[in-house]
Amino acid sequence: MHRLLVALLAALDAVLAAAGGIAVILAPLTLLWVVGVASPDWGALWPTTAAVWHLGHLVPIAVTLPDTYLAATGIDPAFATFTLSLAPLAFAASTALFAARSGVRAGEAGAGLTGWLAGSVVFAGIATFVALTGNAALVASETWLAILLPSLLFFVPAFLGALIGAWRVGDDGPVDALRARIERLPDAWAGIPLLAVRGIALTTLGLVGAGGVVLAAGLVVRSTQVIGIYQATNADPIGATVIALGQLVYLPTLVLWAVAFIAGPGFALGTDTAVTPAATQVGALPGIPALGAVPDTTSSWLLLLVLLPIAIGALTGWILRSRMPVTSDPEPVAPRLTLAVVVAALTGGVGALAAVVSSGSIGPGRLAETGPQPGPLALALGLEVLLGLAILLLSPRFGGDATATAAVDDREEPEAFSLSSRARGALRPR
Repeated sequence: MHRLLVALLAALDAVLAAAGGIAVILAPLTLLWVVGVASPDWGALWPTTAAVWHLGHLVPIAVTLPDTYLAATGIDPAFATFTLSLAPLAFAASTALFAARSGVRAGEAGAGLTGWLAGSVVFAGIATFVALTGNAALVASETWLAILLPSLLFFVPAFLGALIGAWRVGDDGPVDALRARIERLPDAWAGIPLLAVRGIALTTLGLVGAGGVVLAAGLVVRSTQVIGIYQATNADPIGATVIALGQLVYLPTLVLWAVAFIAGPGFALGTDTAVTPAATQVGALPGIPALGAVPDTTSSWLLLLVLLPIAIGALTGWILRSRMPVTSDPEPVAPRLTLAVVVAALTGGVGALAAVVSSGSIGPGRLAETGPQPGPLALALGLEVLLGLAILLLSPRFGGDATATAAVDDREEPEAFSLSSRARGALRPR
């Protein structure tokens, strides 16, 4: 594919990623301005949209409540200014997925660097425009953060996607050189790097899936409390719709909180609070219906949830072990032990990253601390997944013929991860 076409498509992906998120925010806010506000201030529509978009891309927002609102509600003037930093991760996830898809397509077209740079520059330009035009007296953010963080959310996934695309078809450059170095490793070690990548993908997907299931179960079990909070808001249809949409964009954040709950460390809902399988200690919660799923008390049965990360590690270990060729009898332990440790360490790193992006402030005072802590969550997930991995990766292999296993892997590897030199040449940009 011609490099200019790759660059244009990557730029289009960047525009769609940014404009799509902005449109999702702007459309319901415009409807709210038209229907729900008696005397709408149209000058505040764009700053509000920009503030939500920034918050969704991990940018902290400084909020200043107007004096008239403080007088009408009786709020302490000491709380008139506070920071919002708990991100609705649906926007960040959407941007990252767009970026990764764009990078993969550019890499498979043989112009990964071109596509990555084009998309990243265009998205950074849009982020700069939003940052420079979106601040207002009541909602504002640091300009450099408003440019840097959204740009990184496109920049990094697009780069990883370009690497994946180039790995699939080859690039006659650094990616092929890396592949050659891996293939020159001893037979017992040659497949470890790719298996480690596969392993971290499996554990990440498994933990997110388990978090989603636990969150759904909590909402169902405590549906009475959730509905009660909805009713207590006394919201009209427009208000109820806004509340529902707000919770929907925070759904990925809540899923990551559920992952922290499963792992054991849990999460906070304010200063000096904790929601864990072992104990729950929370004060007065904000009137957010989804928080009705937080249990008032815990049961010893909830401690069994820690078996889920162990089971995910064991399943990952079984999948990885089935793809490891038998090169000698007895099989060397060092490659399998290294694979288990690397996958567990990477899973812990993903857990720490998940805690960072899913924690922050949701209001003044004690609400300035919500979400999981990176260190405890990383340690817990790493050890639990390592235990599950070790059960399957370090145990003796039962059944199967060593020669047949190695032959099957030898046949599958080129098909899954490489193409012939002729096919690679056909995919080169002109």
